[in-house]
Amino acid sequence: MDKFVIRGGNPLLGTVRISGAKNAALPAMAAALLTDEPVILENIPQVRDIETTRRLLASMGAEVELGYGRAHHRTTISCAKLEHPEATYELVKTMRASTLVLGPLVARCGVAKVSLPGGCAIGARPIDLHIKGLERLGATITTEHGYVVARAERLQGGHIVFDKITVTGTEDLLMAAVLADGETLMENCAREPEVADLAALLVKMGANIEGAGTSTIRVRGVAKLGGARHRIIPDRIEAGTYIIAAALTGGDLNVTDCNPAHLTAVLQKLEETGVKVRHNAESVRVMSEGGFKPADVNTEEYPGFATDMQAQYMALATQADGTSIITENIFENRFMHAQELVRMGANIRMEGRRAIVRGKTPLSAAAVLASDLRASASLVLAALVADGETIIDRVYHIDRGYERIEEKLRGVGGEIRRIGEMFPKRATVPAAQG
Repeated sequence: MDKFVIRGGNPLLGTVRISGAKNAALPAMAAALLTDEPVILENIPQVRDIETTRRLLASMGAEVELGYGRAHHRTTISCAKLEHPEATYELVKTMRASTLVLGPLVARCGVAKVSLPGGCAIGARPIDLHIKGLERLGATITTEHGYVVARAERLQGGHIVFDKITVTGTEDLLMAAVLADGETLMENCAREPEVADLAALLVKMGANIEGAGTSTIRVRGVAKLGGARHRIIPDRIEAGTYIIAAALTGGDLNVTDCNPAHLTAVLQKLEETGVKVRHNAESVRVMSEGGFKPADVNTEEYPGFATDMQAQYMALATQADGTSIITENIFENRFMHAQELVRMGANIRMEGRRAIVRGKTPLSAAAVLASDLRASASLVLAALVADGETIIDRVYHIDRGYERIEEKLRGVGGEIRRIGEMFPKRATVPAAQG
């Protein structure tokens, strides 16, 4: 099992390029199930979750070509024949976003069989909102041997009001509604940029969608969708991670190929701490000399401060001159990285959904364990400023969502190396043509 070995103390200096958004690429790949024509997706990140989704689509009968090269990260997906409209437990258990195939499969094939995702390290993320929404569109839902089975001869437009904001639920039902007969009105929708990006792809495929990116989405169903070419938006969480890394290490870092409009909450919070931030349409420059002030954070749905940035911000808070209170409002168990940071010397006290972080405390190297994707990132950031050599175990979590993070950090001055077998095996992946 791979580990990272990181020696702290170096400021991050130079330029780092942001990859495509994993959380936009995954629903876009699922959207290819809606048509029998090829869908070409560009700016696909080279991360573990993309490979898992490739395997999932291939298991249904899709042809999926992944190409990584200097100029393009591209996948071409052809779902001309879907012989097995099923998402097995073996794949769903490794990536909960696999449930995104439920809506498009029942819309296209009239039946879908998707494993219930089971437990999750950071908290419950049930798919009951997906199921209730599909029932509002006329699907019949049963649960059989740990699988959700949805059936509908043809989905019908309907009125869906989400009990709570759900990103994957919004995306799943949006994909179902585009092939439903009639009009669907969806309210209390997620407003994340990834939802708007999915809608942009669906419109290119021939869908009729209004309001994506707002809390109310209106869909007028069409009889058939066609193929399309689409470029995935930049990964705002990866960008935010490197921005905080630069601030934490006292660096001067230019974060390019990102969309600062998607990072407003993070950039405003950094400015509140005293970190200098400048940005234009496609890049953010972070200039930090250390000695920043504490600032409280409350995680919220977009456009608020993202739960996916909470762990990284906690690493930053350990080095602020004073006390920061971090309140996690999205997931009930997303502070597992806190104890690992304490092992490195942080002063963190937990009070339910609140973490009280007292800085500035010197961090020292330790052997630590990554518990989930964003927890992994927080430990990497802490290790970049810790005294000595930190070993982070179970970094397969970080491979799920960060493309070549060790190479990118080394390119801007970080001392990080990977030990163990690399994932994915890059030598076996063909380069993209053109």
